[in-house]
Amino acid sequence: QVQLVESGGGSVQVGGSLTLSCRIYGNARTRAWFRQAPGKEREWVGAINSDGAGADYSDAVKGRFTISQGNNRNAFSLEMSSLKPEDTAMYYCAAADQIVPFFSWSAASAFDCWGQGTQVTVSS
Repeated sequence: QVQLVESGGGSVQVGGSLTLSCRIYGNARTRAWFRQAPGKEREWVGAINSDGAGADYSDAVKGRFTISQGNNRNAFSLEMSSLKPEDTAMYYCAAADQIVPFFSWSAASAFDCWGQGTQVTVSS
């Protein structure tokens, strides 16, 4: 059973940067980030496979957010820049112990392990 522990998050002003980290305990083949704002559905942010062969992102964050992994692949991070008020949300890391097909990366149901969530607040 994979366990995920998140760290990072906090408050930042518009245009600022923030990095979230997710420590992995177990085997996580596909890793992802999702977010959920109050009153809204959970939204996919981006994902990457453990081999690091390319990440993909939602249109809302593409060009501003980057998913990176440590050399030993037991952690992955979400580096966020040019933050906007609409990026305010609870952010969750997620993982699957099997490879998730690329076309399913945006589906929360494809991931069976979740972090506890960390709040990101962007203020003007």
